[in-house]
Amino acid sequence: MITQPLHAGVAVAGGETGDGYASGVSWGAVFAGAAAAAALSFILLILGMGLGLSSVSPYQYHAAPMGTATIAWIAFVQLAASGIGGYMAGRLRVKWASIHGDEVHFRDTAHGLLAWAVATLITVAVLAGGARAVLSGAIDTGSAAAPVAASVVGAAATPNGRSNTYFADMLLRSPNGDVATDAQRSEINRILITDLAAGKISADDRSYLAQLIAKRTGMAPAEAEQRVDAIYAQAAQAANDAKAKAMAAAEEARKAAAHSALWMFVALLLGAFIAALLATIGGRNRDHARVIVRTTTN
Repeated sequence: MITQPLHAGVAVAGGETGDGYASGVSWGAVFAGAAAAAALSFILLILGMGLGLSSVSPYQYHAAPMGTATIAWIAFVQLAASGIGGYMAGRLRVKWASIHGDEVHFRDTAHGLLAWAVATLITVAVLAGGARAVLSGAIDTGSAAAPVAASVVGAAATPNGRSNTYFADMLLRSPNGDVATDAQRSEINRILITDLAAGKISADDRSYLAQLIAKRTGMAPAEAEQRVDAIYAQAAQAANDAKAKAMAAAEEARKAAAHSALWMFVALLLGAFIAALLATIGGRNRDHARVIVRTTTN
């Protein structure tokens, strides 16, 4: 009995066909490698989170930028998962007989890339909303500060359902200690929100608020108008400060998103390369498996 290694371009004994018209893709091997890569990737990400080595996954965005340990762990996850998936895709594919060695190398590389691509899509699908989460920092930057002015002077609901309108209370503050009603607070609060959104207090609103203050506190009209101007200036300053803080936080989130996306791109690109490389190694090992091709008797 004589055995010899089989290489690409050698007809296969035992019925493995080299039909040039058949598909060059072994989808069974691709999906098997992808399933293994996706499962291993998910397991390693969970392990990294449990060990405190990874606070960010390649498919989810968090406001904090990635640290060195996180980047190293994600790179390791991609190396391990993509390598296993690519090797399995190359090792499990059917043997191609009568195919030139360069074509075999290309097909093995393609199998590794396909396994990596399918595994990535599976993982993103399992970790729902991954793509939106990655981009959310950049998408939401402009809208983050929009409602700030209203929130500064707006009514904040308290456990008992009543509203806390600070600047309205300041306007209506009375020397005799009378407490303003919710209806009065709400009316003044709406006026302030509208004028803050417009960028200045209108003459009619200024006059109306001064009349309310004068009637409630007994102030002279001129003093009441001065109170209106002073309280409005404080509300406008508070709104501007809060807006600036919100915009700064949104900018930090955008930078964190860009930083994280860059390293995720590098990690995924590394995974694609390793998957293709290991697929060629797996395919070469597959083709070099020794089988019985001829039996002779003396």
